[in-house]
Amino acid sequence: MIGGLGIWELLIILVIVLVIFGAKKLPEIGGGIGQAISNFKKATTEPSEIDVTPKKEKEEDKDNA
Repeated sequence: MIGGLGIWELLIILVIVLVIFGAKKLPEIGGGIGQAISNFKKATTEPSEIDVTPKKEKEEDKDNA
């Protein structure tokens, strides 16, 4: 049992998705979902890349004014 869903519930969901999107779209949908999960995990584990230190160019412009 995965998250309260049994094997029959998962099979019914898979059949519904197959009917709605068709067999040719399933690999694209699966790849998109996998990439989204991967990006989400990467974003939550990596430190923020925002640099808040002032650049020297901006300081030099203020001195010349």
